[in-house]
Amino acid sequence: MTIIPSPIRRGFEAALEPLVSRLIATRVSPNVLTTLGTLILLGSGVAFGVGIVRLGGFLLLLSGVMDMLDGRVARGGDAVSKFGAFYDSTLDRVGEAAVFTGIAVYFVTGGVGESLRIPALLCALTALSAGLTVSYARARAEGLELECKVGIAQRAERILGLGLPTLFFAAGPDGLLLLGVVAILAVLAVITVGQRIVHVYRTTRRAPRRTQSRFARPVVMNTSSTKGPGSD
Repeated sequence: MTIIPSPIRRGFEAALEPLVSRLIATRVSPNVLTTLGTLILLGSGVAFGVGIVRLGGFLLLLSGVMDMLDGRVARGGDAVSKFGAFYDSTLDRVGEAAVFTGIAVYFVTGGVGESLRIPALLCALTALSAGLTVSYARARAEGLELECKVGIAQRAERILGLGLPTLFFAAGPDGLLLLGVVAILAVLAVITVGQRIVHVYRTTRRAPRRTQSRFARPVVMNTSSTKGPGSD
């Protein structure tokens, strides 16, 4: 279960199809799109950090579009590769760290009232660490040959949940809107980690015993897109 309904996801993907076709026709590498998306995320983190919150939200949403494009271009252009999956997943984590680091800097440098700075910082750190754990949980599960795409706050939900409010309303009065959004994302990410743990537990309880060793060696899986294990 995810927060974003499937019809909305499919509609947005259909809207991107002409651009995907153009990128495939011009032989744009999916890895180039991944790199550009990460640079945009880094820009988002800087914008949040210096207090240009609306720009940070806009760049975050733009990076989400790039994140969708690279996988679709890879599949449509027959450019899927194991390195592409690894590269995409790794840079996604770099970008996510940059965004929440920027938000943390904004909080501790006066974005919220002095009495709220430590709670706000803790919220940002929790949102970051839980978000990274969401991705790691999927990577580890898929390394054990288990599918693990469950959870209410996957990457798309986190991008929209942070990007849309900040694009339209910036940080809100005294930074309280941004603080509230980050706190909600932190809670949802923690819940998603729990959902994935429960999912893997139930799956391994039903699976043959060979999959239940806690020290099982990760395996390299074939993937049909650049969104490989751990991409979220």
